[in-house]
Amino acid sequence: MTKKHYSESFTFKSGVTLKNRFIMAPMTTKMSFFDGVITEDEKKYYYLRSKDIGAVVTAAANVSEGGKGWEGELGIHDDRHLAGLADLASAIQRNGTKAFIQLYHGGRMTNSSVLRGVQPVSASAVKAERPTAEEPRALEEDEIYQIIEDFKQGTIRAIEAGFDGVELHGANTYLIQQFFSPHSNRREDKWGGSVENRFRFADLLTDTVIETVKAYAKRPFVVGYRFSPEEYETPGIRFGDTLYLVDKLADKALDYLHVSLGKYDLTSQSEEYKEKSMLAYLNEVINNRTAFMSVGDVRGGEEALEALEHSDLVALGRVMLADPHFVSKVLNDREDTIRFTVADEEREELGLTNGVWQFMQNMMSDRIN
Repeated sequence: MTKKHYSESFTFKSGVTLKNRFIMAPMTTKMSFFDGVITEDEKKYYYLRSKDIGAVVTAAANVSEGGKGWEGELGIHDDRHLAGLADLASAIQRNGTKAFIQLYHGGRMTNSSVLRGVQPVSASAVKAERPTAEEPRALEEDEIYQIIEDFKQGTIRAIEAGFDGVELHGANTYLIQQFFSPHSNRREDKWGGSVENRFRFADLLTDTVIETVKAYAKRPFVVGYRFSPEEYETPGIRFGDTLYLVDKLADKALDYLHVSLGKYDLTSQSEEYKEKSMLAYLNEVINNRTAFMSVGDVRGGEEALEALEHSDLVALGRVMLADPHFVSKVLNDREDTIRFTVADEEREELGLTNGVWQFMQNMMSDRIN
């Protein structure tokens, strides 16, 4: 693989073509208004980072009012969001960059304060293992189908707003993952128990979104799916479970699968999968049936190439916060000018307001991903 590889274009199954192999990973911004309507600050933040990169995946947009995870979260659960979403898509696309919006439901990873007194919901009435977690209410079956309908309606709004695709947020312990996890899903009906039953929600949801795109999109439109490979809770998702998940999803008409990792070369916590990186195992299972997107601590061209040895696309996270021109600098042999830290007085210039600055402070420590 040569240095040129990450500068090459890439075409998804759907026909959407990226100008290079770099993607801006979805990162929480907390920049929207209280009702999920996008702000001028948020448009500026994305526009600044969309000039050179192949595609931008936005922060999570909640498809249901009851799925809101935090204040300042982008909304896509109501038609009142459409005008702002159209502006956002346009801001990202001005320089030929593709705009993907991440669709999600927070499930138990929220609280009654954010939901204005309403109890969070999940697959089962099991608390998350985190401080201040509230016990959620187990969803009734008709509510499960309604949430799948909400994802469908969110997809329709994404199409109407002019986005180039959606990413289903099945990672980071949110609702889609909660159904697949034996920690959060203790159901005894068809939605829980065996790994096959725990996959049912993601299975039906993914098929519904794919069929919605076929019915409503008038031009090529991407559907991706993000997943976290392991959980540390007991019981929890283990890497073997994820290989099952990925194998099933790779057979669908998805444009890509996107793993959520803190470091692209991480190995599994499971003893039976220690011989190589999780990325390598996942790429083998996917086996070119769909595109595969890697992520995690890529700080330059060489690391991008290493990640691309086991993936088709490479997502960039916190490094895009510190240096919106990272991709241009890598593509034009100016890596010595990449910025990895941000001083407080540089925040406004870089559009780092509200939650995104907090995100950097919490996650960066001595390295930026």
